[in-house]
Amino acid sequence: MTDPVIIVGAGLGGLRAAESLRAAGYREGIVVIGDEPHLPYNRPPLSKEALAGGVRVEDLHFRRREAIADVEWRLGVPVVASDLTARTVTLADGQTLPFRGLVIASGIRPRQLPIPGPEAGRVLLRNADDASHLRDRLVSGQRLAILGSGFIGCEVAATARAIGVEVDVIALDDEPMIRPLGSDLGAAMKRHHEKHGVRFHLGRTITEFLGVDEITGVRLDDGADVPATVVLEAVGSVPNTEWLEGNGLDLSDGVLVDESLLVVDSPAPAVAVGDVARHPNALFPFGPSRIEHWNMPTELGKHAGTTLAKVLDEPDVIATPEPFSALPSFWSDQYDVSLQSFGMPGLGTPTVVEGELDGACIVEYHRSDELVGVVGVNRSKDLMPYRTQMLARQP
Repeated sequence: MTDPVIIVGAGLGGLRAAESLRAAGYREGIVVIGDEPHLPYNRPPLSKEALAGGVRVEDLHFRRREAIADVEWRLGVPVVASDLTARTVTLADGQTLPFRGLVIASGIRPRQLPIPGPEAGRVLLRNADDASHLRDRLVSGQRLAILGSGFIGCEVAATARAIGVEVDVIALDDEPMIRPLGSDLGAAMKRHHEKHGVRFHLGRTITEFLGVDEITGVRLDDGADVPATVVLEAVGSVPNTEWLEGNGLDLSDGVLVDESLLVVDSPAPAVAVGDVARHPNALFPFGPSRIEHWNMPTELGKHAGTTLAKVLDEPDVIATPEPFSALPSFWSDQYDVSLQSFGMPGLGTPTVVEGELDGACIVEYHRSDELVGVVGVNRSKDLMPYRTQMLARQP
């Protein structure tokens, strides 16, 4: 009996890779292993509507195509080690499973800083269980301190204010969401949050959690104390690659893959998808990078599944790999503001081309003379020509 393809990670990227393998004609066994007990589900609502209204993971499940009805799901038991030469993975329960091909879709986890003080009241937000735990603590009259001013932090701030929670945002950055949006649009979003009662402490970090058994506040690096009954840590992510150590791979920032999404220097047929993959993108030839946007696991999963199916079908055929290319996109809803983006605005210098930053507007981002990204504020429909323009660079 032929060993299966094993997909490590039961998120969107793993799901799309399984579907793509079947679409490309791979008919042998597929086993998907996930550390959560849940089938693949949609994560962006966890910081928005699902957090506000209560979390039911069943309502967030992705539809699974009939073509993968025979896929085996092993959920709630993470992979802890691998031997790519022997082509095996080892689970936390001690089982060792052989594979013919491997899809690395193990994703990321929130970064935690080594801050002293009580642990009770300290929360993260990555999965449905995190969101349920945070939602239980967000009731009117509570005080939420958010460490980090990226999209997760700002979306949770908006959700918390809507249900009557006091919010302080603490970040080392000069403006919220400065990396993807730039300083001017970030400052405009800060003003919008402040109109809704959010307090910002920028250029600051937390040095200590106050309290004995439970957090009662946080101490900033300038000595100021901020009251808090719950603290959300949202200061970036860490790729889940520990289970791949010892295989000679480049794991310096996720898993390095080539232009076809094959894992570089892997002795076994292996691809990587989703937030854990550090990949080239033919539309933006500025070197491999990890892109944590919602559409990328789908794009990567589709391409990687096709690549792996070809490799397994003709392992001795050396062919020119099909280069991966995709247009990243993201959106973020905060109060009555809808941000929509195409491309990689963080690579460019922003220019407002229509409207005003404190209202509806379109901001272009250029690197030298090349358009690399666009962000619309309450102008989503007007961004389609930009999408077409950037996709026209398809090699």
